This record gives sequence, C-alpha cells and structure tokens, in this order.
Amino acid sequence: MRLLLACLVSAALLNVSAPLFAQKATPNKVAPVSLANEEMRRAAAAWLAILSDEQRSQATFAFDHPQRTDWQFVPMERKGLALKEMNLPQRRAARALMESALSDQGYLKATTIMSLEEVLRAIEADRPDVKNIRHPEKYWFAVFGSPAANDGSPWGWRVEGHHLSLNFSSLVDVAQSPSVATTPLFLGANPAEVRVGPSMGLRALGAEDDLGRAVMASLDATQQQEATISAEVPADVTGVPGGPPEIVGPAGLSVAKMNPTQRDKVRVLIEALVEVVRPEFAAQEMAEIDSAGFENVHFAWAGGVETLTNIATTERHYFRVHGPTFIIEYDFQEPNHVHCVWHSPVDDFGLNTLRRHHATHSH
Repeated sequence: MRLLLACLVSAALLNVSAPLFAQKATPNKVAPVSLANEEMRRAAAAWLAILSDEQRSQATFAFDHPQRTDWQFVPMERKGLALKEMNLPQRRAARALMESALSDQGYLKATTIMSLEEVLRAIEADRPDVKNIRHPEKYWFAVFGSPAANDGSPWGWRVEGHHLSLNFSSLVDVAQSPSVATTPLFLGANPAEVRVGPSMGLRALGAEDDLGRAVMASLDATQQQEATISAEVPADVTGVPGGPPEIVGPAGLSVAKMNPTQRDKVRVLIEALVEVVRPEFAAQEMAEIDSAGFENVHFAWAGGVETLTNIATTERHYFRVHGPTFIIEYDFQEPNHVHCVWHSPVDDFGLNTLRRHHATHSH
C-alpha cells in the first residue's frame, strides 16, 4: 500500500486535481445515476462478501443506526473496519468501493489526503505513539443497510479517518427513481503544502484554494467589500459534525451581481469539489444547483486579501460558496492547515429524500 501511496503522491506533485486517468464517463455522455448506483452497490456487496464473519460484524450497521450520521474528521478510533485490519484482497475490494463512488480525480485526492499521515508522522517524529496516531491505514469503512439485498431498500456506506469523511446514501426518491446522496463530504490537509521531504510542494487541496482566491481576485473593490463577511477568519468551517451549517440567509456577493467571467469562475470553483464524486453523481448535484437557480448562489470571503497576491503569506483566509441546495466552505485553520466541507442544507445523508419517500409510499 505504501508503494501505491508514494506513487500517488509523486503524481500529485504537479497538480493533485489534474485528470491523470480516463474519467468513468465524459461530461457529455454521463450514464444514468441508476447504473452508477448499481456499480456502487455491487462494489459494496463484493467487499462485504470477502470479509470474515467477525469483520463483517464490525463493518455493518442497520441503515437507521445512529452511527450513520455520526461523522467526524479528527484523528480518533472509529466504528467500522480499518484498512490496517484488512488483508490484501479485502483492501483491494475496499478501494474498489471508493473508486465506484468517486471520480478519478476524487480518488486521487482522497488517497493523497490519507498519505499525508506519513508526512505528519515524520514532522511529529518526537511525539509519543506517533506511529499509531499518524497512520495512513487508519481509515475505517462501514456499510449501513444491505447492498446485497438489491431490493430497493435504502443503504449507504462511509470511509472515514483523519481529514476525510465520505458519506454515500443510496435511496429511492418520491418518483421511485434511484437517488444517491453524497453529503456531508469533508476533505482536509495538514500540511496544506508539504514543505519538507520528497513530497515537497504537494498541495492536496491546492486547486480548490487557488480557484476560491481567483474568484475573490476577479472582483472589483466594491464587489470585494460586499463579498467580505468578516475581517476575521472563523475558527473553523461552520459545517462541523452535528448537523448542516447554521447559516442564516445568503451572505456575501450574489452571482447575479457578477459579470459572466466572474460567474464562470464561481461555477468552476463549485465543480472542483462536486466533481470529487463520480460524474453521474456530480451531474445530479449540478442539476439541482441549476434547478434552484444559479443566480441565487453567493460567494463569501473572510479575512484579508494579501493571499490574493502572496500565496506564501501567513495571513489566514476563508471562503464560502453557497446556494439553496449546497454549502461549500474552505478554511485555513492555521497558516498551513486547511479544512474543506460540502454540505446539503436540505438533504445531508439523504434524510429528506427518505422522509419524502416514506410520506408518499406505504411500507
């Protein structure tokens, strides 16, 4: 596994968001969500099938189990089955499950974040028990419900560890069509930029940061003033575990007040995170954003603007892009540590989709 991670990190040095592999589907030929959902279901069932009874007991929960919505991103022990507890075929199947739900770029980004634990291990070499605390295989997989049943009942899965929480829920909507909820989705990077060792220069979430700063830099002085919601950067993203972000009303500068070039930059920023998931799921999300009205999207900034011209500044910054169906936040925790989170304010974990389905169909 370390060889794989080393190769991924080396490939990511130039640009971790570059499409190094052929995508599962081209943007103009995106397959139906039903086919992508079926591929994900088969991958989950295949992984569960090769676990021992004891491992399967660790890795599976009822769909309505409280653990499904109890997500975290800090380094801690979790429920589920960790990569370090799997044999080689099981690890391959677990990674195939990740690949079934993520784009090629998203898979590379997630595995690069995992590999940063090795970097932290070297940086924190004098820390007691650092080899156990910083471990690139301490990422836990869990399945909720029964993907093997293949009877239309809801199910979901998660992979989670330090700075990574990917949550997928497979549901049937009110029209009896397959729907896959892809939030909450959390990505973090510490260090945000690797400054020592063979991976020096790596920025796991650098593309997102550059695109957010590019939006702010494209605004004129009046627009920047309206986009700025605070001179102080918040302590963290608002969308921490415990529920969707508590954001009252739209904040910042409306896309409706931007020129076409600026609007395009906002769209590219949104797509950069949404396209972490496979193209079929990303297309579903972008369609919902457009259906709710792209003109209702807002861009918000906190902190100073020195970073727009000096990426090496120690000045922190935060930005948020949000609309009726999504909230994306990017925050520098400290000069070299970032958190990025994508929430649905209306349907995290597919809870509202499931609620609406139950309200219109007897079970």
